[in-house]
Amino acid sequence: MTKEKLQFKNQNLPKGWRKVKLGEIVDVYGGGTPNTSIPKYWGGNIAWLTPAEVVALNGNRFIDKTERYITDEGLKHSSAKLIPPNSLLLTSRATIGEVVINKIPMATNQGFINIIPKNVDLMFLFYWLKNKRKYLNQLAIGSTFNELSKSVFKKIEIELPEDINEQKRIADILSAFDDKIELNNKIIKTLEQMAQEIFKEWFVKFRFPGWEKVKFVDSELGKIPEGWEVRKIKNTVEIISRGPALTYVRGERDGIPVLNQRCIRNGEIELEAIQYVKPVKEIFYLRKWDILINSMGTGTLGRVSRNLSIDYPMIIHNCITFIRAHDPKIQMYLYYQLKNHEKYFEQIATGSTGQTSLTIEMIKELSVVLPSHFYLEQFFEKVEPMWEIVGRLKKENKILAALRDLLLPKLMSGEIRV
Repeated sequence: MTKEKLQFKNQNLPKGWRKVKLGEIVDVYGGGTPNTSIPKYWGGNIAWLTPAEVVALNGNRFIDKTERYITDEGLKHSSAKLIPPNSLLLTSRATIGEVVINKIPMATNQGFINIIPKNVDLMFLFYWLKNKRKYLNQLAIGSTFNELSKSVFKKIEIELPEDINEQKRIADILSAFDDKIELNNKIIKTLEQMAQEIFKEWFVKFRFPGWEKVKFVDSELGKIPEGWEVRKIKNTVEIISRGPALTYVRGERDGIPVLNQRCIRNGEIELEAIQYVKPVKEIFYLRKWDILINSMGTGTLGRVSRNLSIDYPMIIHNCITFIRAHDPKIQMYLYYQLKNHEKYFEQIATGSTGQTSLTIEMIKELSVVLPSHFYLEQFFEKVEPMWEIVGRLKKENKILAALRDLLLPKLMSGEIRV
């Protein structure tokens, strides 16, 4: 019976494809953490990766640096292994199924299955893993936290073309989408760095055009250019509010998506873990250029972002404070001012561990320097075109990702042949 079943399955494979266990086509290694109380194990030149860093990549396929580095001694006296470049580093604990390709030799902590391809194309396997993330999560087990074990991973069956050139052609099609997305992300990052530099030069260091001829006067925040003022946030904008009470529903067909705290990172909005709720008052729907501040919890509290690209109905979560000024010049300027206060927001938050809160009053009472209309206008003229380009590129990325994800299962199953 088993043999007949196996033969029947094989007959359903696309012509020229085969089914094998992952352990037959890859080598698999784990990771480890050197003793953190021994200084000589840390601060070396061996890159050491954690799952959180992979999650923070927001889908980028490659990594060439890490936040922490270990020494040869640290590597030797731990279960960490040095993984060669062009391997697949797959998160296997808590956050399961995120995968990245290392461009340099790299070690990882124990939250990874590290995969060295043998008889399979690297990029084909990368996209196969991306396509199977939900399945990998289903295979994870554990009492304290879910984990996908190396032994289970090696037994997973994979269907793939026997011809490695067909594997490469499949991967090339999918890579073309990601190449463009990653190029757009580099442009977005460059434009944002430029805008941040202008802001810091003009409004933090006060080295704006013509600053040498301007008189500086005393203020509660120190010396500021004459004609500028110190103003509380509550006296600068028209709306400061939290999102509303929410009634959750089963899915997309029954409700409106909610922008949650996990979506706000690095000054951008990266949609993640989206849930759906019943409609609410119009004021609580996300608008273009809204400033958003994570205002409850730990880890993400104080993060500041803005909406440059979402133009469809989405409701702001009640753990997020949103800020709106009628004057777009003030709105743009305040985003960078508030972004500059992220650490301050984290410090002034109150409450017990795990339940810290940044209240609306704390944000309202924040005093900031408000430049003269002339310099607000000058700043707006320089940065507004950057924001428009960023918004356009983020929309383009969403379309590219949707097309890639539409093709992914069809290419990986052989439904579409190339």
